Amino acid sequence: MEHVLPVGMLAAALLLVLWLLWLACCRWRDALSGRSLGLLQTVRAPLLLIAHPDDECMFFAPTILGMLREQRSLYVLCCSTGNYYNQGEIRKNELIQSCSALGIPSSNVTLIDHRDLPDDPNVQWDTNLLSDLIMKHIKDKKIDAVVTFDEGGVSGHPNHIALYNALRSLQCSGKIPKGCAVFVLETVNIFRKYLSVLDLPISWLYGHDVCIALSGVQYKQAKEAMKCHQSQLLWFRHVYLLFSRYMMINSLSLHVCKEKSTLKDS
Repeated sequence: MEHVLPVGMLAAALLLVLWLLWLACCRWRDALSGRSLGLLQTVRAPLLLIAHPDDECMFFAPTILGMLREQRSLYVLCCSTGNYYNQGEIRKNELIQSCSALGIPSSNVTLIDHRDLPDDPNVQWDTNLLSDLIMKHIKDKKIDAVVTFDEGGVSGHPNHIALYNALRSLQCSGKIPKGCAVFVLETVNIFRKYLSVLDLPISWLYGHDVCIALSGVQYKQAKEAMKCHQSQLLWFRHVYLLFSRYMMINSLSLHVCKEKSTLKDS
């Protein structure tokens, strides 16, 4: 019994510290909300490039809401219908509803339904096909910045990584129009991924080109957007909504093609 009290007191103290840290991060998040677009502040017509319906709110809600707060005309290009469980038609409508909840009109949302781009982690998407489709969209919409996944794809999903590879191929080959920037979303380790708002100090101190944090009101808006994807709201996604830092924080890096830079230097 002599050891019960100290252990209990230690646990209580730890919970108090975590609670105070949570409050501090929430206040810091609210104070920083909408003020950290960095290089994206000069963008006029950005494109969000995603692989599946629900990527927009599961991973990129802070970026979307941050840019829309600055009244940018944001476009979304989704490269599959999310038909892995034969729910493609349902998920098309869910994407439109989710984008509407985030503030993106349906006229700015394009969804690709191509037999060679299935929602399937076991199928390697063709880089040349993707590059052509992306390039056409960039030219048609006069896009001056593209935001997508980095080489880790956040969740490691091959379809996410395929988007990065296609965009990187375009950039390194010099096909992307001059003045069109590429930003990639940082993949973090599993510990940081589920720190929620507590990851804010780490994200901020890492010094990325763009770090966007949602306010409490914006976070509620992001959750409402995710709720539009009713076909995907299994129990573990409710856990994701509560604890994933991607629902509250996005850290983006301006992507530069190293191969192209090396070639110029030589």
